[in-house]
Formats: sequence, C-alpha cells, structure tokens
Amino acid sequence: MKKLFAFALVTVLALGTMGLAGCGGTDEPAEEPEAPAEEPAEETVSGSITVGGSDTMVNLGQALAEEFMNAYDQVDISVTGGGSGTGIAALINGTVDFANASRAMKDEERDQAEDTNGVAPIEYVVAYDGIAVVVNPDLGVEELTFEELGAIYRGEITNWNEVGGPDKEIVVLSRDTSSGTYVFFLEHVVQAEDKEAVYAADARLMPSTQAIVDETIANDAAIGYVGLGYVVPEVNVVKIDGVEASVEAVQDGSYNVARPLFMYAAVDPVGAAKVFIDWVVSADGQAVVADLGFVPTD
Repeated sequence: MKKLFAFALVTVLALGTMGLAGCGGTDEPAEEPEAPAEEPAEETVSGSITVGGSDTMVNLGQALAEEFMNAYDQVDISVTGGGSGTGIAALINGTVDFANASRAMKDEERDQAEDTNGVAPIEYVVAYDGIAVVVNPDLGVEELTFEELGAIYRGEITNWNEVGGPDKEIVVLSRDTSSGTYVFFLEHVVQAEDKEAVYAADARLMPSTQAIVDETIANDAAIGYVGLGYVVPEVNVVKIDGVEASVEAVQDGSYNVARPLFMYAAVDPVGAAKVFIDWVVSADGQAVVADLGFVPTD
C-alpha cells in the first residue's frame, strides 16, 4: 500500500513538472534589451579671441567676454578699447579677430582691407545705443532743442544764458577723432544743417567716454555726450526736443540721437570665434546687452 502511494506521488510530481515546462513556451533564448544609443560627444570649444576698438563698447565687450567664458571655460577672450578707428585698423592689420565699432566702417577702410588682405569685412549689429547729452546737475539746464545742441557743438552758441541757463561760458566736451562716437555725433548733430560744419575750435577732445563723464561731474559749465551705458547719477541727462535718452526711447524711435553698434570680422569666423559671435547675437548675449544699459537688437 505504501509502495502504491509513493508511486502515485511520483507520477503526480512528474506530470506537474511537465506541465510547468509546457507553460514556458519556446526554447529560444529571450532577446537582450537594446542598449540606449550613445549621444555624440559635445565638441569642445577652445581657443583665444581678441577684440579691440570702440570705447563706448569696451565695458559691453568685457561683460560679453566674461559671460561667454563662464559658459566656455576653455576659451580666452581679450578686450581692449582705443576707439572705433583703432579697432578697425587693427582688424585690417590682422592683429584682432573682431573690431568693436560705434560707427559703420568707412568705404576707404573697406577698400584698405581689400587691398591689404584681399578680404571684405563682415558686419554684425550687436546692439543699439542712444547718445545721452549730459551736463553737471548744478547747471540747471534740463532741455535743449536738436538745433541748439548742434549750434553749441559748432561754437555758434557759447554761453549758457543763450539757452536759458546761467551766465557761464559753455565748456564743450567731445570724444577724440579716433572715436566712432565722435564721427557719429559730427555727422548726425554737428553737420545736421551743414555738411561742411566742424566741431567748435575750443571743444575739448577727451581720450575716453569715461573722461567726459569725469569732467562733466567736475565742471558745472560742461556739456558732453556719452553712450547710455555710461550714464551715472552724478550727471544730468538733458532732454533733446523734449525726449530723454533711454532704452525705451531708442526702441520706439522717439529719441533720434541713436545709432547701431557693430562688431566686424575680417573673414567668416570659425571655431571659437564663430561660437562667440553667434552667442553675442543670441538671446543669451542680448541679455548682457540689456544688463549693460544698451538696447538689444530684437
């Protein structure tokens, strides 16, 4: 009896094992899961970039360089001032990768680039700028017409009492001749009515925008012009035809002493230089433009 029970138990276990084996399906091995595709490695951006030129843009250029180098730590960017003309000359001579300029390149400069290096410089508009007319807050002059501003800089109006101010000789401050702002102000303001007009003979030509700011703070009879990014509380911004220079006034066109700011390359940028200029005109670069008090391009 015990033998019969044992035989039956073995039979049941054997049948159960066969049933489990049948439930297992095919004998083919299970497919291995596909490995996720590897993403291509991001190309490392590295190298050195040199930028020179406009004093109006030197602070902006340094801020752009610093932000870019924070994102691309294997790139080194050197930014110097000296004036738009100086930067463009360096570009033509091949000593900088980019020239900052607060004016457009002149035809003769383009011709020189073609004759010297056989290249046609490439222009990038990287920001817009309003030219703020500034005086010492103690002067008490809050507004000028566009015509009065031109007459002051041509030397036709020489005393502040001619435009509602105190009886003081006007001290005219201008950038020096290497400055793109000098050229823009000459063509747009000084020569607005007479293309042969020149700056007043006694105009003081200052070596930098900061020098104009410092002299205006120190001299209560001075008048100067600076980019929006250089306006400080210690100077008074004069309204021109009732409009004060501001980002909003430049954007809506109500302030007419305004201009684009440029970066020039001698040839199509490649490598780190291309990544840099593409970044400058991108939303990231234009955020820096706005932070510095200039007007973004979009």
